[in-house]
Amino acid sequence: MRDVGPTKIRALIVDDEPLARRRINSLLAHDSSVDVIGECSDGFQAVSAISELTPDLVFLDVQMPAMDGFEVIKTIGAERMPTVIFVTAYDQYALKAFEVNALDYLLKPFDRSRFQKTLERAKAMIRGLQNGEVNNKLLSLLGDLRREQEIPERFIIKSGGRVVFLRVEEIDWMRTVGNYVRLQVGRDSHLMRETMSGMEAKLNPDRFMRVHRSTIVNLDRVKEVQPWAKGEYVVIMRDGTRLIMSRRYRERLNERLNKPN
Repeated sequence: MRDVGPTKIRALIVDDEPLARRRINSLLAHDSSVDVIGECSDGFQAVSAISELTPDLVFLDVQMPAMDGFEVIKTIGAERMPTVIFVTAYDQYALKAFEVNALDYLLKPFDRSRFQKTLERAKAMIRGLQNGEVNNKLLSLLGDLRREQEIPERFIIKSGGRVVFLRVEEIDWMRTVGNYVRLQVGRDSHLMRETMSGMEAKLNPDRFMRVHRSTIVNLDRVKEVQPWAKGEYVVIMRDGTRLIMSRRYRERLNERLNKPN
């Protein structure tokens, strides 16, 4: 990273919640040493903005649909990431990982005092040109997460006072529903608090595949794939469910299904 010297620190805000972005922006408005150069509402925008704008500091939401904060770091590469302040609402494992690796984070909802202390530490890191240290911490964090992300055999889901033990192989398909992922098992469905990227990272890639930014299918339950419209396809499951497959995932799925019916 270049020596920012007396110039303003260039900050990028990444959060899928408009209120959260406004909150961070309003707090930064009181600091004349920071210039907000952009805002992103999802991980895909964040990857482009970080690559094109090269900010000095990124406020990065951990839980975002389609591509979460960890996926952003993996895509950019920890060694190329600017200083990061993670913003999170509930991920207890993430908090532990941040603390173990001495990485700064803001737990929603955060107050002005907590925000200022975290910002001052980030500014000291940037002014001291200690980005190599930050990169090492990010690499360590991703290493810890990879070790924790062993493929599970079952999910434990709490719903309506019940605890459901759901074998992963029984899942037909899953789809994003707000801040949850809907798991479809035959005629039954269950909601799990997770992002689609987080779910994708937990699943066996030989059995499950993403066919849309909001949909993952169990390949053993896929009957056929048919052309639909505007370059998209429809995935027909064995129970007759029809799911849209976007263009970006079409080639990958066709390769996986390139065998006789």
